[in-house]
Amino acid sequence: MFEKILVAIDNSPTSKQAFEQSTFLAKATGASLMLVNVSSLAGLDSGYPNLVMPIANAAYISAQTEALQNYLQQWEIVKQQDLELLKSLAEQAKDAGIATEYAQPIGDAGKEICQLARSWGASLIVMGRRGHTGLSELIQGSVSNYVTHHAPCSVLTVQGKDGGEE
Repeated sequence: MFEKILVAIDNSPTSKQAFEQSTFLAKATGASLMLVNVSSLAGLDSGYPNLVMPIANAAYISAQTEALQNYLQQWEIVKQQDLELLKSLAEQAKDAGIATEYAQPIGDAGKEICQLARSWGASLIVMGRRGHTGLSELIQGSVSNYVTHHAPCSVLTVQGKDGGEE
């Protein structure tokens, strides 16, 4: 049935539910897991900082340098926190007897998830769904929607317990 299950991980409650569902499926089918957390340059709704630069002008070069240094420090903190989450979840899965690896690519979340699923040979992608609709989905996009339409394999989206009103 499923041999390789890729699980999209972030700090959302639905992501934790997706992890629980994927470990259940992996144990039931003998599948291995790949946990993935995409570091998004966009920063929208991802926990990663947005880079805001002052107008390019000689008077603002110092401010630009300071803003860039601050951004990079924030980026590293969030990236490290997400890496620790991946490691922790990977250990939980391994303790449950599931062969587990993890990855933390940088880029557009939907595209990176699909690319990793393709290159790793995933037979299933499991991910949370935040329930963005209408204008919110148009502006922020929907990673789960993108993955559902572009994945090289089946996709299981896990809806939040509160009906997606996170």
